[in-house]
Amino acid sequence: MASDRIFGLVVVLVALAYIAGAMQIQTSFMADPVGSKSFPILIGCIATICGLYMLVRPDPDPEWPDLKTVGSLAVAVVVLVAYAYALKPLGFLIPTAIAAAILSYQISPRPLPAVLTGAGLSAGLFVVFKYALGLGLVAVPKGWLV
Repeated sequence: MASDRIFGLVVVLVALAYIAGAMQIQTSFMADPVGSKSFPILIGCIATICGLYMLVRPDPDPEWPDLKTVGSLAVAVVVLVAYAYALKPLGFLIPTAIAAAILSYQISPRPLPAVLTGAGLSAGLFVVFKYALGLGLVAVPKGWLV
């Protein structure tokens, strides 16, 4: 219950700051009938109501994952961020195969099926994205093509 109440309080504070920021919006001489402030203020009011609801009626305390699960999630986040950075310099096939293999290994820790899954997903997704959807993907680094 404490985590919901803390989150509800944070939502209320951020929503009130958002409303205060929306009140500072200058209206131009060609404003629409509703005005440029109305929509942001409406969003802030709805967020405030939601935050207040969480303060008044919190859910029971959640069961937080154990440390091993948090570690697995952290590894997955690091792999996906590294994958995003590796796409441009290494092309699509290699980073996709590596990332898919690592994530597959996390789901089912068997090395050979994980490597095969990574390679299969990489090739299959490349064909779908490049030829079926017409995206301009680069398979491997341009320097590798002769």
